[in-house]
Amino acid sequence: MGKLKITLTKSLIGRPEKQRAVVRSLGLSKINQTVVQEDSPSIRGMVAKVGFLMRVEELGEVEKA
Repeated sequence: MGKLKITLTKSLIGRPEKQRAVVRSLGLSKINQTVVQEDSPSIRGMVAKVGFLMRVEELGEVEKA
């Protein structure tokens, strides 16, 4: 599987606690913070819930030598 590069682009101020919890579980806490997560159905589901708060880029498979 590939990887997803996820960057938080909008503030969590005024957002419901459920949305804040999803963003925290993705490993994000500050605006413009970026994490790389394994592409899986659970991560995709979390991104679908709060995708309007972040930018998501797909990274290709990293080939091992």
